Amino acid sequence: MNTIKQQIINRSEELFEKVRGYREYLHQHPELSYQELETMNYVSARLTELGIEHSTGVGGTGIVGLIKGSQHTANQTVVALRADMDALPIHEENDVPYKSKVEGVMHACGHDVHTSILLGAAEILNELREQLPQPVKLIFQPGEEKNPGGASLMIRDGALKNPTVEKIYGLHVFPDLPVGMTGFKGGLYMASCDEIYITVHGKGGHGATPHQCIDPIVIGAELILNLQTIVSRKCDPKIPCVLSFGHFEALGATNVIPSKAILKGTFRTMDEAWRAEALELVEKQARAIVEGNGGQLEIEISKGYPFLENDEHLTEELKQKAIDLLGSEKVEDLPIRLAAEDFSFYAQEVPACFFRIGVRNEERGITFGVHHPRFDIDANALKIGMQMMSLAVF
Repeated sequence: MNTIKQQIINRSEELFEKVRGYREYLHQHPELSYQELETMNYVSARLTELGIEHSTGVGGTGIVGLIKGSQHTANQTVVALRADMDALPIHEENDVPYKSKVEGVMHACGHDVHTSILLGAAEILNELREQLPQPVKLIFQPGEEKNPGGASLMIRDGALKNPTVEKIYGLHVFPDLPVGMTGFKGGLYMASCDEIYITVHGKGGHGATPHQCIDPIVIGAELILNLQTIVSRKCDPKIPCVLSFGHFEALGATNVIPSKAILKGTFRTMDEAWRAEALELVEKQARAIVEGNGGQLEIEISKGYPFLENDEHLTEELKQKAIDLLGSEKVEDLPIRLAAEDFSFYAQEVPACFFRIGVRNEERGITFGVHHPRFDIDANALKIGMQMMSLAVF
């Protein structure tokens, strides 16, 4: 293993500039969820150059590749490595040579980094294919940022079958950690994520005669305040849970009561039974409040990703590899997060490990979080990512 580890370290150093080139190209050419056609073609071309067999168009614009040695049998199970490829509708504010060339679209969540790391790891593992303990499946997926989640579409199209995936690993950039560090959390790690869309139809009119109106702003405000009791008074305090509304639109004026209000929110938790119960309560309570005030309700609940639970054994095993590679001071235990990640769909099917790599560099001003228009990474994180994804296989 030490010989293989050293080979992986050496090759990640040698491939660094090449992989950084991948990342900078992808960063300049971002594509939104389920529109990653050129990204798919770019990744496919790189895999073809490496002589790695692969299929395109999986899950729409996804790719599944396979690395196998001469001793591997047809029925052998495989280990999978996953990267996501989509970008976000954000205007980039960084002044860098590799700034996005697509107006209003940016790789602000690091998926360009994930894809580049997996391409680098693929090259390393392909060179070591005769030493692989089992074949390696490469999953480049679309649409992590948008329901229904590209992972669900990849699974639907058989990404975990033919050959059968035994276990899967994925990583994500983490601006909270300095470059050179990694983070792990076994067991429950990230939340489910559902979207709530509410329209309150009232009766508009003059602000001076509210008694002649059905005010959707007042009803909307009551909705937001009262729905919070679902979390504070109906949820078992031991279950992580949050309900937040980030959009409240009611286009009236100082003296105009509008005819409708639009609310958009998110519900997140880590228990599937409570998730189902809570969403039913949201709809029931919203209807009672709106209709009780004389309004009419339109409500849509878009069910998103399930909660993410890391396999304890896989996570501990990879954490120990990280300690061996980087030193214990460079490996951090992470708390649960109520953010969501569609890697959870894979984790519902097979043992999975989703971990973090640090990308922060305060001296260079690389401190902004994901989904920020000035998000960036210290490129040295690419080396750590290649090393960790490659070592996960052995």
